[in-house]
Amino acid sequence: LQAYERRFPTCPLIPMFVASDTVNEYKSEDEAIHVIERRCKLDIDAPRLLKKIAGVDYVYFVQKNSLNRRERTLHIEAYNETFSNRVIINEHCCYTVHPENEDWTCFEQSASLDIKSFFGFESTVEKIAMKQYTSNIKKGKEIIEYYLKQLEEEGITFVPRWTPPVACKLESSTSHTRRPVSPAINIPDSATKEGLNNKEILNTSSSPSVPTAGTPDDKLDADYIKRYLGDLTPMQESCLIRLRQWLQETHKGKIPKDEHILRFLRARDFNIDKAREILCQSLTWRKQHQVDYILDTWNPPQVLQDYYAGGWHHHDKDGRPLYVLRLGQMDTKGLVRALGEEALLRYVLSINEEGLRRCEENTKVFGRPISSWTCLVDLEGLNMRHLWRPGVKALLRIIEVVEANYPETLGRLLILRAPRVFPVLWTLVSPFIDDNTRKKFLIYAGNDYQGPGGLLDYIDKEIIPDFLGGECMCEVPEGGLVPKSLYRTAEELENEDIKLWTETIYQSASVFKGSPHEVLIQIVDASSVITWDFDVCKGDIVFNIFHSKRAPQPPKKDSLGAHSITSPGGNNVQLIDKVWQLGRDYSMVESPLICKEGESVQGSHVTRWPGFYILQWKFHSMPACAATNLPRVDDVLASLQVSSHKCKVMYYTEVIGSEDFRGSMTSLESSHSGFSQLSAATTSSSQSHSSSMISR
Repeated sequence: LQAYERRFPTCPLIPMFVASDTVNEYKSEDEAIHVIERRCKLDIDAPRLLKKIAGVDYVYFVQKNSLNRRERTLHIEAYNETFSNRVIINEHCCYTVHPENEDWTCFEQSASLDIKSFFGFESTVEKIAMKQYTSNIKKGKEIIEYYLKQLEEEGITFVPRWTPPVACKLESSTSHTRRPVSPAINIPDSATKEGLNNKEILNTSSSPSVPTAGTPDDKLDADYIKRYLGDLTPMQESCLIRLRQWLQETHKGKIPKDEHILRFLRARDFNIDKAREILCQSLTWRKQHQVDYILDTWNPPQVLQDYYAGGWHHHDKDGRPLYVLRLGQMDTKGLVRALGEEALLRYVLSINEEGLRRCEENTKVFGRPISSWTCLVDLEGLNMRHLWRPGVKALLRIIEVVEANYPETLGRLLILRAPRVFPVLWTLVSPFIDDNTRKKFLIYAGNDYQGPGGLLDYIDKEIIPDFLGGECMCEVPEGGLVPKSLYRTAEELENEDIKLWTETIYQSASVFKGSPHEVLIQIVDASSVITWDFDVCKGDIVFNIFHSKRAPQPPKKDSLGAHSITSPGGNNVQLIDKVWQLGRDYSMVESPLICKEGESVQGSHVTRWPGFYILQWKFHSMPACAATNLPRVDDVLASLQVSSHKCKVMYYTEVIGSEDFRGSMTSLESSHSGFSQLSAATTSSSQSHSSSMISR
């Protein structure tokens, strides 16, 4: 608060903030409540012509700051005094203590803009207001940090908390004992599921059943962070909690572990928006291709087991799992000709999944967070054969997929015995490798790895593989040429690639403005249950369910030239004829559900009549403010970020008998929904509505 108050009566970091005067002030007797109202003078950056027409040089706002030291909150309200009969601007800011860690401060801000009339310059005023507001948002953190630093330079680094005056303490002690401030605690899932009220939750949390410090259940415990996540700054911890909370709200039942979320945050320098985007894309990818089950359900072909010269081999000096790849001894051309690109990709994915498992095991063994592995690549034998174009293409594809879905898993890459041809391969491959990943590469030519700064700096002498001059027997296959008798024709490989690629129960669809995607389900027996599970991969959509007694015409594939859709997936099918009328030809059986980008939705509908049911995903247009038919500031900001009128969904539907239905999609035995096994624990809804159930 002391840092915030230094913004008044004027702030040099906000040039448009010219001056301010206190018009009203109130303090409670115990000094817990302090309310101050100011009249602020602003020099808005607007065209001179507009100022001349409006007849003003400055704009005045009234700002009311309400500080509650007892509750440790600061509420800031502001509204315009100038032109209040023509333009209504309201802004609300709130500083509060983080509910899970009392040493953190939460900040929330919202604003609304309603332009009734402004001399015919309504659009110009709206743009000016948006420009000023967005610039202030960007500067907010910079300003508060500037004054915090100023306080530190003056020797003020701590401000004691407010405590009640002595008289108040004596009075309160006769009626009740004041609850001491306690560290952040984790509320058990059982409390929320059983619907306990706040008082009951507090009692439950303070009971002996609370998880002990250092267990993964106590997400904010310092010991847990140090043991499983490593050294994090308060800002990094806050980013992790905020992203995890967002995932819990939108991806119910498939929340990755903290370690995995951290990888994506680190990959984007803890930029939450960027990390959230790539994490959501990865979760969708994992679900669509059932990557979570690859270690349990997919057996590598014998050709891979015999000729793929790679395998796990103990660990390095930092405790990271060590993967050894004898690339120079591997017949990449033979493997691609015998197996195809997709089988190789799937094998590499299984290696990465095994790496994630080994990181978890090593974290437990060494008692410190191990979140990445070391890869040792021996290039002895690398020649022009390895630069075979389809092989390089397969390698680039693998790098692209791994970079997108396993960020920050490579701790170090040791490239040994690099031959003269290596620079050519490196020139082809390096542009596809992230800059942060490239920094982890150590390249040794010839026998340089045996000298100072070589292999012994990173791997214990006892586990250096025998083929590198060590004493440890390495069980990695030696590779060699794949017999040409195992080669397959281009047609066979193409069919196999398609089979692997489409081996998923989920389908992808594109939704355009004016062109929804629709799925037809015919119901013969009433009381059957239609279930669905879909992810909104891009854009916002509206989900509808309709019923019709008659079948629609055969589906028409959307042929919008501007929105060409490439396989696999991404189709657009429209079933409802444009001449059909709602209420006459078909009826709505569920209320429309607005689904935001990144959300995962599961639900069901118990059918009342036989006939034809249509599931529809429709483009969601940004609505205008209901009260004024004018856009809100948040809506305008969001609309500016929309680059095209295209949405993407990935969905799965199933019809089952009502006697087999057990609630939500997450609990259907007949469903093969690929909820992520990265989750420490999944949750399933116990609620079941008579007609339908939807959960995010």
